[in-house]
Amino acid sequence: MRDSECVEFLQWALPRLGMRWAGFRRVRRQVCKRVRRRIGQLGLRDLSAYQARLERDPLEWATLDRLTQITISRFGRDRGAFEFIRGEVLPSLAADVLARHGESVEVWSAGCAAGEEVYTLTITWQLELARRLAPVAIRILATDLNDTMLARARRACFTAGSLKELPERWRAVAFVQRGRTYCLRDEFKREVTFARHDVRSAPPDGPFGLVTCRNLAFTYFDLDLQRATAVRLAGALRPGGALVLGSQEELPEGLDEFEPWCPRERIYRRTRA
Repeated sequence: MRDSECVEFLQWALPRLGMRWAGFRRVRRQVCKRVRRRIGQLGLRDLSAYQARLERDPLEWATLDRLTQITISRFGRDRGAFEFIRGEVLPSLAADVLARHGESVEVWSAGCAAGEEVYTLTITWQLELARRLAPVAIRILATDLNDTMLARARRACFTAGSLKELPERWRAVAFVQRGRTYCLRDEFKREVTFARHDVRSAPPDGPFGLVTCRNLAFTYFDLDLQRATAVRLAGALRPGGALVLGSQEELPEGLDEFEPWCPRERIYRRTRA
């Protein structure tokens, strides 16, 4: 399968899944490799035969949808965003919790992959914020559509490469080295619950003070699906709560549900009106 053939196929197929080709341009080889494997599993001749299969078998679209799921993450990815979350967002949300006589900052991580993002948050909380923001706790619901990623997230063992952006002190305190992997200590996993969920469906029960949806909906979804997702995310947030996107993502224009909090880091606040 030539790259040009796969590009042409993806430009045909992705819009039918509510996806946009521009989001997949840099990661297309990962998807093309999966499609090539699927063609072999089905005993088909080539991409043309697979396209014909899709046109006559609606159920195959669900399989193709799974093949387009991109799961690239690492600890502390986009350091500036996590610094703003640590310095501004979480203290502000903790103050709101106290004002409401609540107990915890509720967080939803949508598209959590193997857990690097949520565990960055728990490490940050435990090592930098817990004592200062007591008695407020943090509770995180981490969701993903990929069962393999969820199993890896629950196991919480990672390669050295995925930890390279964490401070050395954090790595030493939060992880135990086992051969070539680094496994997170139990005390940094207690605040996290993992569940299977598709961000294109109704959100989990909230409301949440912080929602992260990074390098997912606003990279890969088409504009209509981005708008629908943004509205669902807004509905899951408390007024004044934070939505965090990936560093190269932006919300669709014309949404009244959000206002900028830290535009440079793609962090938005749920409007209070």
